[in-house]
Amino acid sequence: MRILNIHGANDVRLDPKTPPVADSADALVEVKACGICGSDLTYIKIGGMPREPGGLTPIGHEAAGVIISIGKDVKELSVGQRVVINPMTTPSKIGSGGPEGAFTDVLLVQEARAGDNLLPIPDDLPFDIAALAEPLSVALHGVNRAEAKPGDKAVVFGCGPIGLGMVLWLADRGLTDIVAVDLADERLECARMLGAAVRVNPQRENLRARLMEVHGRARVLSRDAVGTDIFLDAAGAPSIPSDVVRMAKFHARFVISALYLKDVPMSFGAMLTTEMTITTAMGYPTEMPVVVAALPRLREKLSLMISHRYPFEKVIEALGVAGTPQSAKVMIEMVDAVS
Repeated sequence: MRILNIHGANDVRLDPKTPPVADSADALVEVKACGICGSDLTYIKIGGMPREPGGLTPIGHEAAGVIISIGKDVKELSVGQRVVINPMTTPSKIGSGGPEGAFTDVLLVQEARAGDNLLPIPDDLPFDIAALAEPLSVALHGVNRAEAKPGDKAVVFGCGPIGLGMVLWLADRGLTDIVAVDLADERLECARMLGAAVRVNPQRENLRARLMEVHGRARVLSRDAVGTDIFLDAAGAPSIPSDVVRMAKFHARFVISALYLKDVPMSFGAMLTTEMTITTAMGYPTEMPVVVAALPRLREKLSLMISHRYPFEKVIEALGVAGTPQSAKVMIEMVDAVS
């Protein structure tokens, strides 16, 4: 068997792996598909999560597969069941600094629980669509934190997988005035197909002027503002927080889901006059069961989010593609190693 490990900064390798063994409360899942996440690329860049000197960081956490073994104490799960894995509710922090990573042939899921860290999926749902459940849950949590509702005018910064998921959920919730912002035309086209009525490449257009055109103007004391209700940041560009604060209207909502590794400037004077709400969204404390239930209904649209597919043997090549602006979701599809 094999597993993808980070050995150091920008040093990631597909290593041999000893087959895992399930304890009485655990399950083994043969991984069928696993998506590459932006956090995987960040972990590689920084050399992995903190570990003992010389230690490895297994990665991969957007996985779907088939249960091939369960411990005697596991309830409501069975061998042969098709499942999505929720890495946030596993004690081993799958793919985020623990001993397990989902870029592997067979994954150990400790303390397996049906409907919690292992969520059953229909037999006819493709594994690549099922593996989108994790990033879609991140996106839905951001939309939920924004309290988005029909009639709201929204902007999504960044049309990678999380931003595209936000566009999809906003449209699915009934919002029609959705603006997608990205530097890559390929991603903006994907956003259009998922429900973004307007797409803006800020290298070619003035975003503030375009938002005033499509969302209308507002006034904050003596200055003009844009009529946007919700700003969702899935990009993490250093200029975005300050730009949003300076263009936001009274009681606008701004949700940051992007990872900022460095401090960014902020105009609290401009923020004070708007009484705007700025908050963050991390993970998906309650969203994954909702997302998994929606996957069959949305499967045709969701297939648009997958820009590239690679076999496990080419995962290193796939990581390079995932770091380019032309990619959306890069999916690793496993060749059967056990069944």
